[in-house]
Amino acid sequence: MSSKTRDVLEGLVKDSSLKWLLGKQNSIDEEIEEIENSPSAGANWIPELSPVANVVIRRCSKILGVSVSDLQDSFKREASESVKQPSMFPRNFLEYCCFRALALSIGVTGHLSDKQFRRLTFDMMVAWEVPSAASQALLSVDEDPTVSLEAFSRIAPAVPIIADVIICENLFGVLTSSSNGVRLHFSVYDKYLYALERAIKKMKSQSESSLLSGVRSKGENILEIDGTVTTQPVLEHIGISAWPGRLILTDHSLYFEAVKVVSFDTPKRYSLSEDLKQVIKPELTGPWGTRLFDKAVSYKSISLPEPVVMEFPELKGHTRRDYWLAIILEVLYVHKYIKKFKITTTGVAKDEAISKAVLGILRVQAIQELGLTNPVRYENLLPFSLCDQLPGGDHILETLAEMSSSRVLDRTNKAKEGSLYSISASDMVSQLGLVFGSSPRSSSSSSSLVVGEVVVGDVNPLERAVKQSRKNYEKVVLAQETVNGVKVDGIDTNLAVMKELLLPVMETGNWLLSLAYWDDPLKSFVFCLFSTFIIYRGWIGYVSAIASLFLAGFIVLTRYFSNRDKAMIELRVIAPPPMNTMEQLLAVQNAISQLEQQVQDANIVLLKFRALLLSLFPQATEKFAVGIVIAALMLVLLPWNFFILVVFLELFTRYSPLRRASTERLMRRLKEWWFSIPAAPVVLEQSKDDSKKTK
Repeated sequence: MSSKTRDVLEGLVKDSSLKWLLGKQNSIDEEIEEIENSPSAGANWIPELSPVANVVIRRCSKILGVSVSDLQDSFKREASESVKQPSMFPRNFLEYCCFRALALSIGVTGHLSDKQFRRLTFDMMVAWEVPSAASQALLSVDEDPTVSLEAFSRIAPAVPIIADVIICENLFGVLTSSSNGVRLHFSVYDKYLYALERAIKKMKSQSESSLLSGVRSKGENILEIDGTVTTQPVLEHIGISAWPGRLILTDHSLYFEAVKVVSFDTPKRYSLSEDLKQVIKPELTGPWGTRLFDKAVSYKSISLPEPVVMEFPELKGHTRRDYWLAIILEVLYVHKYIKKFKITTTGVAKDEAISKAVLGILRVQAIQELGLTNPVRYENLLPFSLCDQLPGGDHILETLAEMSSSRVLDRTNKAKEGSLYSISASDMVSQLGLVFGSSPRSSSSSSSLVVGEVVVGDVNPLERAVKQSRKNYEKVVLAQETVNGVKVDGIDTNLAVMKELLLPVMETGNWLLSLAYWDDPLKSFVFCLFSTFIIYRGWIGYVSAIASLFLAGFIVLTRYFSNRDKAMIELRVIAPPPMNTMEQLLAVQNAISQLEQQVQDANIVLLKFRALLLSLFPQATEKFAVGIVIAALMLVLLPWNFFILVVFLELFTRYSPLRRASTERLMRRLKEWWFSIPAAPVVLEQSKDDSKKTK
């Protein structure tokens, strides 16, 4: 029956006529009236469902070639008891009918170009929001109904080319950007699906062309081409040289063909599928090696002696560069995912991952054609790129790998134990006429691997992982907003804030220095006696544990009181007097000079140690070696407790009343010895690259 129905649907789509099968396009009210006036109105009308849901289920029954009552019986047999609960029956039965009808409709060639199919998927979302008869009052049925994020996220992923569970929320936000991201209008949704159809035809024609015929491996398909138009060239920068050409992205590599007089040169291949420690990032370019324009992508790997830079010139902005950077990284990330979860030997699972990335690129190309006014972050619409950014994205990929490698279900969406699943991404790609990978494809009547991104009446592990990651991302966004809110401008202001934050540490340090310099001999003596006893008994670990417990208690008390008094957690800083531009420049110059002086002093210390190690001053080197030998003997002969005790007493009692005079004499002798050590010589040589440039 399914095979016959599919043949009928294909014939109808070729004739561009599905009116009698999918219902009329103008108004749902007309279909409701038609159902009520039909002789079989009682059999085709379910009282528990809303009128909109009844209309959609009637359309689904015609697509499947079975009656509504037969669909009910099939649902009761296949669904679990939790799915068939009366309170959940309207929505779950609607999902069951929609997913079955969509799985069959997707098998029809050119379904995205059919207006009736596009209207059907949108009406499914409308009906999902008001599935029961009691919820019909919440829907205002007008000429242009809209759908929410929840309805879009539930129905759209059932057709993998339309949306993906991972990026569904971001895609909805892009489509609804013109309406403040609240509700999705059919006009925008219809344009999006039409743009998807054009993107599919473009990719199919590119993959079937003779481009890279002698270079491409078997099963390698072209995803995007740029540089064919003279007004929009692609420039390859290697060193200080640049050459225009044609850039081609496949599902495994990146190719660049330099322009010759009447043709293109032999393509250069930059692999994205092999583990070559690739680093792909945005880059600045300009004439003669300068870094002026932010319109390029840098490719670096261990197989290249130096990075390769691809520039995408345009008059305003860097949209072309952002688009290419996003799709190149998506191909790179999908192959990293394949290698990380070791699914290279599983052909179907590998093709499933590549197909998911390809569908994401097709969606990005469709969004590009819509010509939206608001800027779009393309990486947020690509599943593997988004998982690389989201907190918990690795858990999403792990869940996806487990699901894609373990589930093989019936193509008619019948699942064991009552779970009903959607079509997979690899099957979706094959139905669109794009073949990726080398694994065999099954026919429409045989079983196929299913991602299981949509489950009737339940939330699958992938959806749970995505929702949890979204919650964590919201926390990160809120935290980042606080970070952006506390940022202040000006060096003097930032130094004032840092000084206030470090005030407890500075006060603790000053207190310890006061004890070490014996400003108050009684306090210093008590502290020295107490610390000596702890070190001697070996209680340093216990003291550290007690200090950690006190810190934890302080945090708990602070949390308790901060809920009542928000002023306790605010950092109050006395703002320094404002500085004009000249004063700020002078402050920067002074800071740079101080930093330069500190770097010079550090270099001198290192050069003196180098002189000691190389015996440039034998007398000082001998004393240094004797000191090292004495320290080594103490480490070997003394237990650790006694060694720590000796070091502590030596450092802490230096400025005690009994040792102050001898300590000052000893420090003077050490300074004189240190200043007498010469620094190792330094010779500055010009690099070979600089000498070549000067020539």
